Amino acid sequence: MHNSIAAIATAHGVASISIIRVSGEAALEIAHKISHLDNITPRYAHLTSLYTSDKDLIDHAIMIYFEAPHSFTGEEIVEFQCHGGMIVAQEILDTITSYGVRLAEPGEFSKRAFLNGKMDLTEAEAISKLIEAKSLAAAKILAKQMKGELKRFVEVSREALLRSLAYGEVMIDYAEEDIPDDIMASITAQLEGLSTQIEDIVDASHRRRGLIEGFKVAIIGKPNVGKSSLLNALLSYDRAIVSDIAGTTRDTIEEQVRIGSHIIRLVDTAGIRESEDTIEKIGIERTLASVEDADVIIALFDSARSFDEEDAKILSLLEGLKDKHVIIALNKSDLDRHFDISKLKAYEVLEVSAKKSFVKLTQKLEKLFDGIGEGDELMLISARQIEAVTQARNAILEAKEPLVKGELEFFSYHLQEAVKHISSISKPYDSEEVLDKMFGEFCLGK
Repeated sequence: MHNSIAAIATAHGVASISIIRVSGEAALEIAHKISHLDNITPRYAHLTSLYTSDKDLIDHAIMIYFEAPHSFTGEEIVEFQCHGGMIVAQEILDTITSYGVRLAEPGEFSKRAFLNGKMDLTEAEAISKLIEAKSLAAAKILAKQMKGELKRFVEVSREALLRSLAYGEVMIDYAEEDIPDDIMASITAQLEGLSTQIEDIVDASHRRRGLIEGFKVAIIGKPNVGKSSLLNALLSYDRAIVSDIAGTTRDTIEEQVRIGSHIIRLVDTAGIRESEDTIEKIGIERTLASVEDADVIIALFDSARSFDEEDAKILSLLEGLKDKHVIIALNKSDLDRHFDISKLKAYEVLEVSAKKSFVKLTQKLEKLFDGIGEGDELMLISARQIEAVTQARNAILEAKEPLVKGELEFFSYHLQEAVKHISSISKPYDSEEVLDKMFGEFCLGK
């Protein structure tokens, strides 16, 4: 039974239901042994008692048998849906493994589904990312990939490359024959069109990656402008220490919070100022690193204090962030204003109060994230996919020069590389090592 695998497919913790999944040739035999049922109907929910190998009662549960090849993995599968909690689920799993079934590796169910032709890599990666989706927009994008949107792009691109490759081979084989004058223009147009399309897809994928991973939002400002107070207000609990002492926050603090339909990573940073304190200087360095890594910057200024050199330093930092979304927020709007707002005339300014009302800020963030999520363009959802299409585009660009010079053997070589890279998105050539690495990132039971 070494080829059969089992795992708990639901998350750890207390819940109404836990699911234990078995896949492989031993699945049906295991179902008979644990349920003591003689007749098990495929795709029928059997309400039955489950027993250990010593015939001790474990639970009264639902058991469903999926006959091969009509299952997720393409193999025989049995699922046990027992009462939630790790004790019962673990006892069922222990009973299954006592009959010779081994524990599944992370992602092994999905890997078997891929190897048995039930899905390609684009669908497998979409399943993995869907589990971790940080926004409703991400879930919609991933649902399209599970339906084969990226797979179709790969197939169409591959066909276009193969057509250009075929034209090149024809010109090599029949160099002395009359070749239509427009064949060169046709090849060039096809390759330029595909190259531009890939460039647009990669650019959109980088811009929208926060939909999948969660947008990173860094709160910056000089000391004591209310960064930690704003973080606590957005989280609805006191996560960061707040005091009147400048430099209280020495390190970055990162937490997740929901804004509209998006889960974002909110980062409170150390106040930016000149300091001789070694620890505070390290914190400021980490603040600057967080700014570089963030998708959105909330620059916080203190309405109750006059504009000074430290505020000017913040504005100078913002001027260098051309590729970031920057939101200017003037905090402590509930107090008398002493800040010269004309200093911020280059920006739209939101007046907020971390202690009383910051709804304008959350509305601004929600609108911003929703705007990034709009659009029907194709999106690549992993570094592997982005690397593959980038390498394909590089190979296409490298093929253009030998095409112009008539060096058709080199042209064909580069196009073959492009075909290899674009094809690897859905089905890589050398498989085992790549597949082990990719599916190993999945969760157990999937």
